[in-house]
This record gives sequence, structure tokens and C-alpha cells, in this order.
Amino acid sequence: MPAGVCGCCGPLRPRYKRLVDNIFPEDPKDGLSKSDMEKLTFYAVSAPEKLDRIGAYLAERLSRDVLRHRTGNVVIAMEALDQLLMACHSQSIKPFVESFLHMVAKLLESREPDLQVLGTNSFVKFANIEEDTPSYHRRYDFFVSQFSAMCHSTHEDPETRTRIRVAGIKGLQGVVRKTVNDELQAIIWEPQHMDKLIPSMLFNMQDSEDLDRAGHPSTPSVVGQEGEENPAALAESCFRELLGRAAYGNMNNAVRPVLVHLDNHHLWDPNEFAVSCFRIIMYSIQAQHSHHVIQQVLNHLDTNNKNTPRVRAGIVQVLLETVAIAAKGSVGPTVLEVFNTLLKHLRISVDFELGESLRRNSSTSVSSSRSKESEERIVQNAIIQTIGFFGGNLPDYQRAEVMMFIMGKVPVYGTPCHTLDTVKIGHQGTKRIQMMLLSSLLMVTSGFKSKSMAAALPPPFLDPLFSISLMEDSELRQLVLEMLHNIIDRHDNRAKLRGIRIIPNVAALKIKREKISKQDVAFMKKHGQQLYRHIYLGCKEEDNVHKNFELLFTTLAVLTIELANEEVVIDLIRLSIALQDMALANEENMPMLIRCGVMALVAAYLNFLSQMIANPPFCQHVSKVIELRTMDAPYLLPEHIFRDKCPLPETLDKEDRLLYFQTADMTECLAGPGYNAERLSIPYVPQVTDKDRMTRRKSFVDTISLQVDIVSNNLPDKSQLAEEITFETLKKAIDTTGVEEQEREKRRQVMEKFQKAPFEEIAAHCESKANMLHDRLAQIFELTIRPPPSPSGVVSISSGHTQHQSVPVYEMKFPDLCVY
Repeated sequence: MPAGVCGCCGPLRPRYKRLVDNIFPEDPKDGLSKSDMEKLTFYAVSAPEKLDRIGAYLAERLSRDVLRHRTGNVVIAMEALDQLLMACHSQSIKPFVESFLHMVAKLLESREPDLQVLGTNSFVKFANIEEDTPSYHRRYDFFVSQFSAMCHSTHEDPETRTRIRVAGIKGLQGVVRKTVNDELQAIIWEPQHMDKLIPSMLFNMQDSEDLDRAGHPSTPSVVGQEGEENPAALAESCFRELLGRAAYGNMNNAVRPVLVHLDNHHLWDPNEFAVSCFRIIMYSIQAQHSHHVIQQVLNHLDTNNKNTPRVRAGIVQVLLETVAIAAKGSVGPTVLEVFNTLLKHLRISVDFELGESLRRNSSTSVSSSRSKESEERIVQNAIIQTIGFFGGNLPDYQRAEVMMFIMGKVPVYGTPCHTLDTVKIGHQGTKRIQMMLLSSLLMVTSGFKSKSMAAALPPPFLDPLFSISLMEDSELRQLVLEMLHNIIDRHDNRAKLRGIRIIPNVAALKIKREKISKQDVAFMKKHGQQLYRHIYLGCKEEDNVHKNFELLFTTLAVLTIELANEEVVIDLIRLSIALQDMALANEENMPMLIRCGVMALVAAYLNFLSQMIANPPFCQHVSKVIELRTMDAPYLLPEHIFRDKCPLPETLDKEDRLLYFQTADMTECLAGPGYNAERLSIPYVPQVTDKDRMTRRKSFVDTISLQVDIVSNNLPDKSQLAEEITFETLKKAIDTTGVEEQEREKRRQVMEKFQKAPFEEIAAHCESKANMLHDRLAQIFELTIRPPPSPSGVVSISSGHTQHQSVPVYEMKFPDLCVY
């Protein structure tokens, strides 16, 4: 009776259960029954409302088979689920999907690698299905956590470990594909999910890098030699896909875990993996989002400002890679922010370096301190390279702004930042900052092409640049001249002019030049005298070396090619004659090597100029002087004076006129239309301003000490004030014979100067006189006018000095002589 009852109840089971049971064969090795599976599929498509029950019953059977380790039945159940998912696309599929995901979660939770891989493959197939309607309630938190754990598998068997990791990466890729395009699944970009997704991919990419360093092939492919998939290549592909789908508001959440992973695994030193990661990031994201990545790296650099030098250098090199790629596209509003942050860290690095040098002087651990100093140099060089490379890849209009910005950071006398740098980092630090900023500025100006010199060299940029050109350090002056070459040489001629020498045939160099524009003519009229003055003063520096003279020669030559009309040519010849006269007169007791170097510079330049203007008589005169020097005074030519151990003369004979370029001869050669040769008879006298005098000898100056120097140097000597009055002095004062003739001669010279001298020179002369008058008045007021003491007679004593407290101006009582 019980057997008959059981036999009668069999056909009473629901049809969907009978169809599900029929797909499982008696022997699981036979696999899924295709005919029965077709019946189940047809039933599911015909009655979609039964899909949720089919899914629930399949999930029940699968859970039972997993617990009983019936792997064959588990495989059959998952295959059936996959086919049902692919066949059914109705509204009723939503409850079925929940059952499906529940079964996949069961497989992932098991400790069997085969079941984990099986569940992952089913999830990937599901992820590739495009659903007609979005899901409002489905979440993938569990799958993100589980797949991330599989990516970090540490299974003992290498092959099994690789299979699990590949499955984990594929699962994460499926989650990404299923969620990033669904607006309702924006939660996947939240930090708690990104902190699992990104490190899992980077971990597998990093593992490949470690194998490469151990001697394995360095080019990963998705499929290995025996058909086995490569976790590193698969992780990189998934990483690129994720970043490519990142929207504007998700960039920060996507980049931050990368930086954290690099910190946790100490991957900034060495930083090959960090560089490769950010290359992938920059090439994967949309171009308009580049500035987000740059900003994240800058913030991370600020966070690690007290870390080891090698870590900071690694971050800066990563920043170099990012800006190098971003500069080709859209950088956004962070251009000046990049430079501001880099300059700040450059200053921090200099502070650290100076601190280490001070500790080295006071301690015995010399080797460790020197190594730290050298590591700080690595940071500084990386920053300079980043500044230069980024600036060099910007458009010209942005590059001009960056040049102004960097020049504003260079500590120069007369600028607001100078006193700050003086107080904090001292002479050595200021010089170091100047060298590095000018080196980076040199890289920024490389390749800069401006149609107008006035736009390329505005006064706020030109004035501090010329101030640096008068400093004592020869390397600083070299950097300034090289920057001028980059800006002025718009036709890339300086490579043909490299090396100071007597060029036998300038035409063979094939110099490229164009007719000077009206804007450049106006620029030379306004700033020409300033250029000539700084070239003149730069030649007098006693620490000039061979490279300084080479750069000065190139400067004169480039000026001739790019900016010289007939008036500028005359000015340059006058400047050359003035340099020759300066070396002969030697009023400042310059070393003989510098004097001969100046003479050689003049010879090389006049030889170049005479051939550039194509004036045969001028060329003959220059060639004649050079031939005589070759025979009688080779030390006055660049080919000889700049050689090692060149014999120097004891004196330069002024009487041997044939060895020197004569003004009268050159005036005669240039007589005729085109050139105002009469101006050559007016000697070139540079008008040195007080600022030039102070800057020339003070690359680093404190404002207070500077004021003291000026006052002390300009105070009249008491011995000069007290002059003895004798009969002879009274006789000279009464005798006026010859005074009228001297006055007439003086007036004639003044009139001639104002008629023939260029306007710029007259203006500079008048300006220097006005400055001198103001200086004298300031001295007089400083010596005579003192604030009166308080009527109450209150005297305060501070720091051991008596100080009288002043009263308001409207209460002061002035002497009668001061009131009018």
C-alpha cells in the first residue's frame, strides 16, 4: 500500500519540476540531456511566469549537490541555468536572475577551485547579457569582495593559483561591464568598492613585473605558451577598461587607490611599475580628465613632502610622465598649479639639502650625509626636468605665462621674494635655487618661437633676467645667455655658430634670416641700449671662462642675424670698439687672460659682422688686422687664447695700432648710403645705474646690509671736507683767465653729443644724472633731518640703545629757515 501511494504521487509533481529533473541523467558523466533541455527551454519561453520557480528549484538542487560534493550534477545545473538565461529576455527574468546569482554565490563560497571557476564563468556569461530594463535593487557587493579575494589567491599549486586569479579578474571585469553602464549602479564607483577592485588588478600586474625582474619574459600576453591565460595581461586589460569608462566625477575615486597601493607596497623606489601604471591611466582615460590625475599626483606629492628623497623623486618622475602625456592634449586649469607645487618642493628639497650639509659639518657621519645630499640632488633634477619638459610642450601663449611665472620665483635683488629667500636659506641656498630655476627656465624656453621680441621679452621678464646676467657667478651668466639664445634665435642658427672662432666663410654656414620687422625695430630702440650695456659689463667679469666668451659671441651673432638693421649694426660696432678700448685701458685691473679673451671676442665678432653686411672694404680691414695678429699677436685670437697653456703677454702695447681695429678706418669703410658712419666717432659709454652696480657684485644681498653699504660708501670723507685755505687757492679763485674758453668748449661738446648721440644713450645719461641727484638729496636729508624728541622728554631704552620717541608731524616745531 505505501509503495502504491508513492507510485501514484509521482505524476502529480509540477511539470516544471519534472522537466528540471529530466535534464539530470542517471550518470552525471553523460552530461546535460539536450532533448530534455530543449523541452525545459521551450516551457520556460512559453510560460515565463514559471521562470522564478524553475530558478528556485534549480537553486535548491544545486545547493544540495554542492553540500554532497556531486560536482557532475553541479556542472549540469549551471549549464542549464546559462542556457535559460541566454534564451529568456522577458520581464519575469528578474526573479530568475536573483536565483541564478544566489547559485553563483554558493559556488564562489566553496573551497573547491573548480567550482569557483565554474561560478565565475557563469557570472561572466550573465554579465555579457544586455537586460532590457535596469535593476533597481540588485547589488554586487558580495561579488566584488569574492572576486577580489580570488585575485589574491595564494594556492600552493602554481597552475591552480593562476586559474583562480584569472577567474577572479574575469569576475571583476564582468562586474565592471554589468555596472558601469547602468546609471542605477553608480555605487560601484564608491571608495569601498574601488579600494578592492583597483588593488586586485594592480596586484596581478605587479606580480608580473616582479617575475620580469627575476628573468622572465617582459612582454606579457593574454594567453600563455600552453593556452593558459596570463593574469597580468588580463588585469591590465580590465584596468584599462575600467578607467576608460570612468566619468568626470569618478576620476578621484579611481586614481586614489592606485596611489595608496603604491605607498603600501613601497613601489615608488624603484618606480618602474608606478610609471607604467600612470602611463596606462593617462592613455586610458578621456583627455579632458587628465588634469584630475595630475592634481591627484600633486596632492600626493604634498602629502609625502617629508618622505625619503627617493620616494619624492619617484613621485616627481611619475608626474613627469603624466604631464608629458597630458601636455599633448587638454591640461585644464592646473598649468600654473603644477609649476607652483613643483617650485615649492624644489625649495623644500634645497632646505633639506642645506640642513644635511650643516649636520654633516657638525657631526662625524660624513658618508651618510653626503649620500642624503646626493639623493636630494636626484629630487631636484627630477623636478627641473619635469618643469622643463612640461613647459616645453605647452603652446607658445601658455609658455610665455609660465616663463613669467618661473622668473617671478627666481630670487633676484629688488624683487619681493629676495628678502624672504635671504632670511631663510642664506647665500648658498639662494644660489642653488637660482641655478635650478634658471636651468628649468632654460628648458622651458627651448624651442620657443615668438613673432615679436616685445612679446617674448617683456620688461617684467627682461629686467630680472639682466640683473642675473650681472651676478658674480659665471654659471648663472651662462644660463642667462643661453636663455637669450633660445628666445632671440628664431631660425635655429646658433648650432652653426657654436664655438668662438674666426669663421673664414660665413656664407658657407647658410645662415637663415628674414627682414627685421617694425615691431623688432621698436624693441631694439627701446631695449637695445640695455642689451649692449649688459653684454659690455658681462665681458668685464674676472671669472669668465671659455664658455662665457663662446656664449657672448653667439649672443652678438644672433642679435646681428635676428634684430640688426643699419642703426643696430653701427651700435654693435661701437660696442665692439668700446670693448677693445676697455681691454687696452684696463682701468679695472682685469687679468691678462680676460683682456686677451675680450680682444679675441671682438676679432671673432667683427669678422662675422663684416661678412654678414657684405661690405668689402670693411672685410679687408678686419682681415688685415686678423692676419697681423696671427703673425705677431696670436694670443689676441680665439683659436689661441682659449687653448690650454697659451702663453700670455705681460702687457698690451697700445702704440702698435695695426694690431687693433681703428675707428677711423671703419668709419671710412662704412661711409656712403645706408650707414650713419659718423656715429662711430662717438665712443660708446654704458650708463651703469646704481641697481647695476649693486647687482653686479651682490648675487645675494640683505636689504638692511645693502642700505648700510650705500650710506657708508657714499658718506664724504672728513679729510676731503676740511680743505686748507692758502694764498694760492685764493689766487686761483680770483683768476678767471681761460674759464670762458673752457665753458665754450664744454658747451660745444654737449651740443655735439645731443646732436649725434642716439636718443637711448641720451635718455640713459639723463636718467643716471637724475638718479644721482636723488641719491645726494636722500643723503643730505638723512644727515640733517632727525625726528625731534617728545616734548615731555620721554626716552626709551631698548637693546642697550637710547631711542627718542617722535611726536606727530602736525605738532613738530620747525626752525624758521625750514618754513616758507
